[in-house]
Amino acid sequence: MPHTIRPLPSDKVAAWRNGAPDDYGLPPELAVSDGDGTPCRHCLRNVPKGAGMLILALRPFTTLHPYAEAGPIFLCDDECAPWQGVGMPPILTQSPTYLVKGYLASERIAYGTGDVVPAAEVPARIDAILARGDIAFVDIRSARNNCFQARAYTA
Repeated sequence: MPHTIRPLPSDKVAAWRNGAPDDYGLPPELAVSDGDGTPCRHCLRNVPKGAGMLILALRPFTTLHPYAEAGPIFLCDDECAPWQGVGMPPILTQSPTYLVKGYLASERIAYGTGDVVPAAEVPARIDAILARGDIAFVDIRSARNNCFQARAYTA
């Protein structure tokens, strides 16, 4: 089942850039990117070396529940275009492995879908999970740090 990978919504990103609180109720922190391992969850590219970036807590779920994981993410401090490409975005080709897991419409993990897979196998694994029919979306996370990277939906 073909999929599409979506970045964080531009309206949420703009709000954080304007000082709106993160998902812990704190203002985003401003830092400077070292260029490596600083994936922006909006343009889905690394924040360029020397550029300003925001660090904030993200809980990419609509309600609080035991499966609503939260963690740190990075965003370009300057405006960037949201990812609209085809295939795997640049941030999902930089690590050797990723954690991929499907979620039901209730935003609960669909047991049996979670797996750490080589980067080259991520697209096929996403398609296989979405083919189940009961899956609303697939989250792609860092296999090393469990940080949210992006979300995939049926195309």
